[in-house]
Amino acid sequence: MAFEQLTLGRYLPAASPVHRLHPAVKLVVTGGFAVSLFLVRRPAGLLAYGLLVLAAARCASVRPSLLWRGVQPVLPFVAISFVFHALFTGGERVTVGFVAVSREGLVAGLATALRLILLLAGTSLLTLTTSPVALAEGIEGLLRPLRPLGVPGHEVAMATTIALRFVPTLLDELERIRKAQMSRGADYETAPLRLRLRLLVQLLLPLLVSAFRRAEELAVAMEARGYRGAAGRTRWRPHRMLPRDWAVLAGSLTLLGGLTAAVR
Repeated sequence: MAFEQLTLGRYLPAASPVHRLHPAVKLVVTGGFAVSLFLVRRPAGLLAYGLLVLAAARCASVRPSLLWRGVQPVLPFVAISFVFHALFTGGERVTVGFVAVSREGLVAGLATALRLILLLAGTSLLTLTTSPVALAEGIEGLLRPLRPLGVPGHEVAMATTIALRFVPTLLDELERIRKAQMSRGADYETAPLRLRLRLLVQLLLPLLVSAFRRAEELAVAMEARGYRGAAGRTRWRPHRMLPRDWAVLAGSLTLLGGLTAAVR
């Protein structure tokens, strides 16, 4: 199944400059990258962001083929979004084969497709270069100013990190269930559409049961080890903002702001 190739949530240990950056810096830069993607509307402008992702991947010692492999599972959804834009966006109609589509819809569909691909690639680059522990520390640090307002930064960071950590695990579990059902005669390739939808339900139900079981086991394990939230917790190797982190943060946000203004 294609979803087993998804790189979101997987960590790739390396000694690259991107891996050594403070996790909060990577989170802020990734968030700024995501926001700027939605401010750019022209497909030509989005190509510049594609070059930016490739440059960041090179600095992180991540092969572009690995990012592309992580994007491939969502390409059907990207294609569906493109088709909907082409068919249902108003504007001048042109005939492509035997279907009348909108010129504006084609441009909007292409921009949306590129935007989704780049968003997933950039987010995957974040998780590939940041360990779950460091990611939790970065999220907690960014939410610390909201603590007087009652925002439980530590708990939010822990829940987010656990969710990302279990994405690859659940995908592996999904593939295992699928292969088990195929060994019992389930046909996901040539069966009629109605039967495949029924098989999909039979595939998701065991996965849902497995997810709840893993969540319960994790909760019991955390309680057995005395986990009580952020109270009294310390870190063995806390990350500290170094001059290089501030420089990368300022330079990246300036670059994203200038690039957005130039190609918007």
